[in-house]
Amino acid sequence: MALSSTRRTPLSDQVIAQLRAQITSGEWPVGSRIPTEAALVEQLGVARNTVREAVKALAHNGLLDIRQGSGTYVLATSELAGVMHRRFADADQSQVAELRAALEMSAAGLAASRRTDRDLELLGSALDRRERAWHSGDPEDFVQADAAFHSAVVAAAHNEVLAAVYADLGEVMRAHLRHDVGPELIAERYVGHDGILDAIRGGDAQRASAEAGRAIGACGSEAAQSD
Repeated sequence: MALSSTRRTPLSDQVIAQLRAQITSGEWPVGSRIPTEAALVEQLGVARNTVREAVKALAHNGLLDIRQGSGTYVLATSELAGVMHRRFADADQSQVAELRAALEMSAAGLAASRRTDRDLELLGSALDRRERAWHSGDPEDFVQADAAFHSAVVAAAHNEVLAAVYADLGEVMRAHLRHDVGPELIAERYVGHDGILDAIRGGDAQRASAEAGRAIGACGSEAAQSD
């Protein structure tokens, strides 16, 4: 990861831009832990204080989450996504569920009409990953895998505005998923998503939308019963 040199730009700003690029490019996915401060110092060839200042700046903007004793994690892919996360951190979960339903039901219906063969491949891979994550028993792995499947559905809708809005709300959605999943994976609370993919694959927009709504409703009802 070579640091480009721009004489007129302060070094800290260059480091911020480089770290932001690692995030927005997907090289550091949301939920992943970034390299340690020492590793970044070595990779970038700058002082420790410069790296620390850049990381703090990105944390202030909502892209990174500094967790004492654990490391620094990617929280969002853009400043707007970070703002949305902070804005709705204490939102009523039932209202977030309604927002998810509105976006994901629309996306699933559009995906059924517009999906390509490549989209179906990616959806199949995402669904397989979701299944593996569930069987791993790790709640956070499952949340990330479930979110990735829904993001793949949104991508298959081929609506750039919808995809951008959904991405900016990404951490809000993942926080809602964590609320639904809870601290441990319980077999009785598992909600399969095969029906969503089957409907999209079959080009049935009405069923795809209904299956997406059913999945969100089932998750919410299970979470409410366990509270």
